[in-house]
Amino acid sequence: MVYFEKSQPAPKCLAIEKAKKSGDYKCEDVLHRLKADFKNKCYICEQKAPTTINVEHFVSHKGNKDLKFDWNNLFWSCGHCNNTKLGYYNNLLNCTNLSDNIETGIHCKLKPFPLELPSFEALNDNAKTLQTKQLLEAVYVGTTALKLIESANLRDAILTEIQDFQKWLIDYFKASSKGKKDYCLLQIKDHLSNASAFTAFKRWIIRDNLALLKEFGAYLV
Repeated sequence: MVYFEKSQPAPKCLAIEKAKKSGDYKCEDVLHRLKADFKNKCYICEQKAPTTINVEHFVSHKGNKDLKFDWNNLFWSCGHCNNTKLGYYNNLLNCTNLSDNIETGIHCKLKPFPLELPSFEALNDNAKTLQTKQLLEAVYVGTTALKLIESANLRDAILTEIQDFQKWLIDYFKASSKGKKDYCLLQIKDHLSNASAFTAFKRWIIRDNLALLKEFGAYLV
C-alpha cells in the first residue's frame, strides 16, 4: 500500500444522494474522482486497472448513513480485496492520511521467482499497522479455496512487474550512453510512481539496497 492524496471537497452528488431515501453513494462524480485519486489502482493490493471495481468503505458503515456517504470513507478497490476485507478490518492504516506513514510502517517483499510468497513485516507495534499487515497477508496469500486461486493470480502479476522493474534497473547500470541511461531512468521513475502497479514492493527493493537508495531515493515520493 502507498500514499494517495484524496481530492477535496467532496463531490456534490454525495449530499444529494444522502438526502434521498434510497440514495446511491456510487454516483458518477464519485466514481470519476475516486478513479483519479487512486490512480485507477486498488488501494489495498495495488493492482492497476482492476477488472472488478468496488467503491469500498474504509470503515464499514453497517447502516450508518454518515459513514456510508462520507467522502473520506470511500476508497477504490478490486473485488478480491473488498471481499477479503469485508467488515473484518476496521482499524487499518489510512493510505490517504500522511501521518499514518503507510509506506514505511510495513516492509513488503516478494522474491522475483515463481511460487514465492510475499512477506510483510510490521515495523512498529501500532494496532493499525498490525491489522494492515494481517489484511495484506490475507489478500496476497488467500483465505479460501477461491481466494487461493485469486491470490496466486495476483502474485503472478506482481512477479511480472518486479521482473520488468529489475530489467530496467540492470539496463540502467549497464547503459553505455547517456541517452540510454536517461531512458532507463524514465522507466524506473515510472515504476516507482504511485500510479504504477504494486509500487510498495518496488519501493522496498530500493530502500533495502543502500546503493540503489542513493541512486533512486529521490523518487520514493
